[in-house]
Amino acid sequence: MRCILVIPARLASTRLPEKLLRRVGGKSVLQHTYEAACAASITDEVVLAVDNDRLADEVKSFGGRWIMTQPDCPSGTDRIAEVANTIEGADVFINVQGDEPEIDPAIIDSVGQLLLDHPDADIATAGIPIRTLSQLDDPNCVKIVMAAGQGRAVYFSRAGIPFSRDGIDEQTLQSEPPLYWHHLGLYAYRREFLRWFSAQPPSQLEQTEKLEQLRAIEAGKTILVARATAATPGIDTEQDLQAFAQRLKSS
Repeated sequence: MRCILVIPARLASTRLPEKLLRRVGGKSVLQHTYEAACAASITDEVVLAVDNDRLADEVKSFGGRWIMTQPDCPSGTDRIAEVANTIEGADVFINVQGDEPEIDPAIIDSVGQLLLDHPDADIATAGIPIRTLSQLDDPNCVKIVMAAGQGRAVYFSRAGIPFSRDGIDEQTLQSEPPLYWHHLGLYAYRREFLRWFSAQPPSQLEQTEKLEQLRAIEAGKTILVARATAATPGIDTEQDLQAFAQRLKSS
């Protein structure tokens, strides 16, 4: 089956304006992400889904392929679906966020392979165990509730779920198998799922939690989760950008 990796790239960003065009070590954040994604072995091609001519020009400058998408796509998945409508002959589309310059190619391969190995699944994604109470309580850390022993997502939430009536401590969070999972924003989708998704209005749970994957959960779609060893830091703030610059300089 043919896999296409798509990097949705929006020019607008709230906390760090035009962050994908910010330069570190002589390259834009977008180019760093593109080069990391190209190191994945499972994909046949890497395409950037841009929403602005300046982003298209940036992609041209480093020799990537780009497709112009609507600037008002309601979610990253909708942007991937728009790209899927223009590319024939691909079965699986992998979504890597444009502000992930340190994305591990191995986890891209794991997520893509998980979908290829399970033909009944609609989506594959990734997660890592939550090991601290501060992370469990952080609404910016999206949690996955998984069916025991199946690797299948039951729900996603910004809340610290499943709720333990008897309380939870950090020692309990160290146990295996993990009960609490942090969702990583990396996805693989089947073409037919993307067609379905783009034709559906945002769901009630999706709008409440501001999590697009809940549109699929509410409809009974199957989402499998690959276990990652660590979360790679994305670029959301000036501090994130400077920290990335320092790591790049030290490497």
